[in-house]
Amino acid sequence: MGIKELFAAGGIVMWPLLGFSIAGVGLIIERIRFWYRVGTRQTAVVREVLKIYRQGNVVSSLDLLQKNADLPIARIFLSALELEEPTPEEFRLALESESQAEIPLLKRFNTLFETIISLAPLLGLLGTVLGLIASFASLNIGDVGGAKATGVTSGISEALVSTATGLIVAIFILMFANTFRGLYTRQIALIQEYGGELELLYRRRYERGGEKSYAITR
Repeated sequence: MGIKELFAAGGIVMWPLLGFSIAGVGLIIERIRFWYRVGTRQTAVVREVLKIYRQGNVVSSLDLLQKNADLPIARIFLSALELEEPTPEEFRLALESESQAEIPLLKRFNTLFETIISLAPLLGLLGTVLGLIASFASLNIGDVGGAKATGVTSGISEALVSTATGLIVAIFILMFANTFRGLYTRQIALIQEYGGELELLYRRRYERGGEKSYAITR
């Protein structure tokens, strides 16, 4: 069955399913690029920043973070390190506030993925129902067992195309959506881990009376 025959068999719902599949692929590509960038660079950058910060070189830490400001955790660190002589509590609040602000970016498109996953099978089922209605509407009682009955059987099998298509779209999007949810959960854990380490380093320095050396002197 070719593409034209497939769309003819599936009916009008094949067009929104096509739109969902194109939109889903586009969103998946964007999320893959985002998570690839985060996954390949973030750990090395954060560890280097913490190493430099532990040595007391705040300016170098800020420079490195600003060069990698496209990473979520870099923006989180910058929000705290750019404060002027903050108390440990203010430092912690800055980290937490920026972490919350980054959550929508990390969860971007999740709602759209869920919408496609929910609607695609329903549209497929709708297409099947419409196809069955059309098939049985063309059958007269006196024609049962005749040539038209064979056409109805064929029409039923073709009507199921829309359901199959809807399920394929939903399953395809679901696999990637679950992967992105897992990456999001892991990212939140890393933000908490590295943010806690940075907060601990600042608090220790602050309690030793060296907060001014860790403040921005620009």
